[in-house]
Amino acid sequence: MIKKISKRRWMIAILLVVIAAVATNIAFAEGETGEEASSHYGMLSLLTPFFAIVLSFITKQVVLSLATAVFVGALILDGGNVLTAFLRTCDTYIVGTVTDSWNATLLVFILSVGGLIAVMSKMGGMQAMALAMSKKAKNAKNSLIITWIMGLIIFFEDYANSLVVGPTMRPVTDREKVSREKLSYVIDSTAGPVTDLAPISSWVAYEIGMIAIAFSSVGYDGNAYGTFIQTIPYRFYNIFAIFMVLIIIMMQRDYGPMYRAEKRARLQGKLYEDNAKPMISKELDAMNVKEGAPLRVCNAVIPIVVFTVITIIALWYTGGGMEEPFNFTGLQNALGNADAATSILYSVIFTSILSVIMAVAQKIMSLKECIDVWLNGCKELLLTDTILVLAWASGTVMENLGTGNYISHVVGDSIPALLIPLVLFLASCLVAFSTGTSYGTTAIMIPIAFPLAWGVTGGEMGEFCIVTIAACTCGSIFGDHCSPISDTTIMSSMGSAADLMDHARTQIPYAAAAAIVAGVVGFIPAAAGVSPIIIIPVGIAILALLVRFVGKSTKIEDLQREAASENSSGSGSGASTV
Repeated sequence: MIKKISKRRWMIAILLVVIAAVATNIAFAEGETGEEASSHYGMLSLLTPFFAIVLSFITKQVVLSLATAVFVGALILDGGNVLTAFLRTCDTYIVGTVTDSWNATLLVFILSVGGLIAVMSKMGGMQAMALAMSKKAKNAKNSLIITWIMGLIIFFEDYANSLVVGPTMRPVTDREKVSREKLSYVIDSTAGPVTDLAPISSWVAYEIGMIAIAFSSVGYDGNAYGTFIQTIPYRFYNIFAIFMVLIIIMMQRDYGPMYRAEKRARLQGKLYEDNAKPMISKELDAMNVKEGAPLRVCNAVIPIVVFTVITIIALWYTGGGMEEPFNFTGLQNALGNADAATSILYSVIFTSILSVIMAVAQKIMSLKECIDVWLNGCKELLLTDTILVLAWASGTVMENLGTGNYISHVVGDSIPALLIPLVLFLASCLVAFSTGTSYGTTAIMIPIAFPLAWGVTGGEMGEFCIVTIAACTCGSIFGDHCSPISDTTIMSSMGSAADLMDHARTQIPYAAAAAIVAGVVGFIPAAAGVSPIIIIPVGIAILALLVRFVGKSTKIEDLQREAASENSSGSGSGASTV
């Protein structure tokens, strides 16, 4: 059955490509070139994003979908010539993006982050930090609070978060009879949402790359990193998802399937369902400490601090800080004009060298072992680089087709401006949930969304554009957070040794609550100009009220009392029946 469905999907995908080729040839039947027929692109300009989205749904393969979308766009631009379109896809749109110095810098940075994280993990610093904090756990509540804090501390990479915090805290939470479902939820909610909020993380380069693509599509020469920083207060789903975890932990209340899971664990000692299949994977080995390595907190703290400091200094330097006055205004100007790609590359290379020196000096690993570990870590983020390259290529194609301008013209007149961020948030949620990737979703949605916002504002970069970008990234995080085919969902299940589907099933009601509040209380008021300073406290308060009045206590004494009441009621019912 699975093979049959898979084959059908591939047939549909191939058929769509054929239809696109035929339609393009018909559109250019009179022999006009792409340049001559630019006024005729119209709806044809929508084929590139259409294929990116639809094929992602059908095949679940983001790389294939983006590559096909680039090809279809090239097909239109080259007047329906299949061979020329294929050649231009390879040499102009894919290779052309890689050879751009700014793009190449980001690609090298992303790979280098993977290497740095691998070396730091093998040194045992992150594990030492987690173990030191785990000793403070005296009960279920404390163990979960510490898990949440650890998720915030390991902010620079979501995989590292899941695969370090999970295995470290699992023995502690198991001892306190916390369900594996609850542990995986806490880990998952402090992985992607936290990393996506961090000004310095493995995701930064990728997202500023997407923002730069969007800027290029409308001819706006803005600072992509500065814009990324501006979006942070508007990333309402991320913020609410993180606080939702804290609210549930502090109140010790749950609802839905999570309540039943916690009740089972606390009263019966069953950490997962009887028919559950806890996930343990080889991915955990990649994050394991080298055997015999001393667990020292400094092996995590020093690289993280150095990485942060060097990044700030590099941003200041590349932004012309040497020519600015040495005060807050000068620092602000320098950071606003900084070359973010070069700056973070300086940081990750310097910190990688430092980490290798620390590992060799402490005799944790030899120089050869460090290099091998670093290179293997780079390989782990090769897929990220691939998606980014294809996203750049599709962005270039859509720019040449005028896709953004066309969407802005058509959609801008049909959807009230107030609802545009909400609609884009929901669309991103749907795409990310269906495809299981936030990276792929942002690659698809941001180049579409920004030109739309740009058109609504009359070509001015303002708060509305910032909110729109944030809506796309938040929707991507939500879908990725909930989808059972998402890498972060899978990694969180692995790290906590939970059943994948049980994790997804128990997590969705909480994530959905944060998403609804983010959409209604967050993006609609923000589009109207309401400040995040007002929105965020209101949203957190609503979530707290939801948990208070919908959730049930998971304190052991309350659970025992409820169980006794249920048993008494059941016995009474049985006696009356007799």
